[in-house]
Amino acid sequence: MKYIYLLMYVLTFLFAPTIFATESLMPDKKTPLPKAASEALANSISTFPQFTKEQVKASTPRTSEEWRNYVHSRNAEQKKKIKKMKKELNVDVELIKLNGVVTRKLTPKVITPEFSDKVYIDIHGGAFVLFGGLPSIEEGLLVAERLGIVVYSVDYRMPPAFPFPAGLNDVVAVYSDLLQQFGEGNIFVGGTSAGGGLVLSLVQSLLANETALPIAVYAGTPWADLSKTSDSLYVNEEIDNVLVTYDGFLQSAAELYAGKKALTDPAVSPLYGTFKAFPPTLLVTGTRDMFLSDTVRVSRAIRDNGGMAQIDIFEGLSHAEYLIFYKTPESETTYKTMKTFFLSHI
Repeated sequence: MKYIYLLMYVLTFLFAPTIFATESLMPDKKTPLPKAASEALANSISTFPQFTKEQVKASTPRTSEEWRNYVHSRNAEQKKKIKKMKKELNVDVELIKLNGVVTRKLTPKVITPEFSDKVYIDIHGGAFVLFGGLPSIEEGLLVAERLGIVVYSVDYRMPPAFPFPAGLNDVVAVYSDLLQQFGEGNIFVGGTSAGGGLVLSLVQSLLANETALPIAVYAGTPWADLSKTSDSLYVNEEIDNVLVTYDGFLQSAAELYAGKKALTDPAVSPLYGTFKAFPPTLLVTGTRDMFLSDTVRVSRAIRDNGGMAQIDIFEGLSHAEYLIFYKTPESETTYKTMKTFFLSHI
């Protein structure tokens, strides 16, 4: 009998790779709701639309006209959410221009005393192609209200009409204007996703030009490497219910943004740039986030170069859900942490 067991063990050992490979190719991977996350987050996830990798690939725009229609449709939906948020939050919104760049100044009803002479530059996300116009203030509204600070949300130019370096140039232009207005040591910068990536590119541009840096930086789940390199792009594929997959929409958006640049060019993907002399940086991500690895790699790059980085990782959180589901404890904690982090570096 012992020889039979030995034979079974050997066969299992020999053929396990084949068995496991077959199982990994099984379609319709189902992920349970996160049991250790807040009830509010779990409930929000349960009502969020679910798409497969194939559905995302099939719905990715392919022509300029398809991209225009797609962007218009997504932005129209996002406007509804922003209008609702504006009614809920005590923040005044003023449309202005800084150095020729469309910007929205967001002023909370109550300003934290320590932030009375400080400002925050908000750089919106949306894979470099979405959420221009009014939708650009989504996270800015939360930062203004929850931190009690005046926010300037940059409505930067985006592809397909304006590929790199248009967006980065706009962000640099707004920073330069506000630096002149408020002076060194009075500016924070931050953003989520593509906005987080642009924040990192902004700082690298300032370093290259020996310009005064922000007091501190917030980079929420930054898209810092536009190539398909980071481990979590594979590990969390179809587990992240927001991004779902790199193939299709993300890859196409990355190529649109990069234009004639390679996706690994440091100007496009800041993870390949320098992190020497970086200001203190707060990073946020989640265990189901496809940009978890990008966030971890940025944290490591800053610390390896002698800088200070704090990384907060939420259980069960997919990409940017602290922003998407802004009425959850995970969202409240994110901006409480940001306030504490900024106050500690004034």
